[in-house]
Amino acid sequence: MKKFSKYILLFAAALAVTSCDDYLDIQPVGRVIPETLEQYRAVLTKGYDVYPEHKSLTAVRTDELTMNEFSDDVTYYKDIYIWKDANPDRITTTFQYADLYKTIFYTNVIINEASKKLDVSEERNQLIGEAYALRAMAYFDLINLFGKPYNAATAGSDKGVPLALQIDLEQAFVPQTVEVIYDQIISDTQEAEKFINKDFQTKGLNYRFTKVALYSLESRIYLYVQQWQKSLDAANKALAINSTLIDLKATPVLATKYDSKESILALEDGLINNLKGTVYASSDLIAAYSKTTDLRFPLYFLASGSRYRIQKGGNADQKCSFRTSELYLTKAETSLKLNNIADAKTTVLSFIKNRYTAAAYVQLEIEVNAMNAADLTNFIYEERHREFAVEGQRWFDLRRTSQKQIVHTVNGEDYTLIQNDPRYTIIYPSDARLNNPNL
Repeated sequence: MKKFSKYILLFAAALAVTSCDDYLDIQPVGRVIPETLEQYRAVLTKGYDVYPEHKSLTAVRTDELTMNEFSDDVTYYKDIYIWKDANPDRITTTFQYADLYKTIFYTNVIINEASKKLDVSEERNQLIGEAYALRAMAYFDLINLFGKPYNAATAGSDKGVPLALQIDLEQAFVPQTVEVIYDQIISDTQEAEKFINKDFQTKGLNYRFTKVALYSLESRIYLYVQQWQKSLDAANKALAINSTLIDLKATPVLATKYDSKESILALEDGLINNLKGTVYASSDLIAAYSKTTDLRFPLYFLASGSRYRIQKGGNADQKCSFRTSELYLTKAETSLKLNNIADAKTTVLSFIKNRYTAAAYVQLEIEVNAMNAADLTNFIYEERHREFAVEGQRWFDLRRTSQKQIVHTVNGEDYTLIQNDPRYTIIYPSDARLNNPNL
């Protein structure tokens, strides 16, 4: 990724924090326009490169982790852990609002300029399609961090995030509604479908979007806006390209590695290394697994006295934004929402067969086949909890489902996030609020 450095230097100064009234949290102060396909590819590579590792911070807010109070780094995360968002300690790590807009800035360069300047070719189209998909993903994360959880009845008035589609820092960056942001996200994915022409990327370049990654993103988006049939259709389109699951009975390896057979998009680290040394798995998370029959347990966790360390994340070979496991569980959930309980059961069983011992699966198969719709829904949610532990999906899943009560304890004092707490929506970072009254 060093190849693009000489071009990105032209853009590096363009991303300085400013204190103007019209504030997104980035400010171009000078740029040189790329001319060639290689130069534009370098720009988009930088867009991927600056994509933040905010999923780690969302895990701190969930029921997945407990803080190691003896860690030197606990002060950087404590206020996130206790949901003290309005007035956190000044050294508290900040959710990367600005970095997501940095990525959007780079995608806008491709969408607005490369599309006009480059001759039509498969490489040019792939580049533009990736830019649309990456912008959609960035806005999806922004709206699920800083916007209210999607509610079809109120999305048209619920506060979302600013929308920046042009390279124009003179515009007023006013938050749009949740509905407007999701409409734009879906529009971007539809544009991406017109351009992306690669089913797969080679390993090492699979941080870039492909058809299967785009369909996976669409499946996730439609799941969150409760368009069950469209989510199911997108999942099926992705599975038609890659439906591989790792059978942990035969191959006990982490599916989150970038070169995993399940890998679809290997961009993000779900739990950064600095945070791994500051947390343990919570008792709630450990209790979600059968230690003896769930084959994920020894892969995900390592005993440390009476507690458990997390083995996921924190190294260069574990990068995972999308993998085939999610497609199976989304397909099961959406089939159930569409009242097709038989397909839901078949799909979830085909998934868990690869995650439990053979004997355990036999018993689970009996139990799943006996479940009614409500019990099966809970089982699918529990499987998502187990499968995607500390990968950054839990906070978003809680927002879209139960918004359950969570209690965290620090130095003997309990802190509570009540059910449907407004703090399920994260406040904009203080520097962004300070510089943009519109937020």
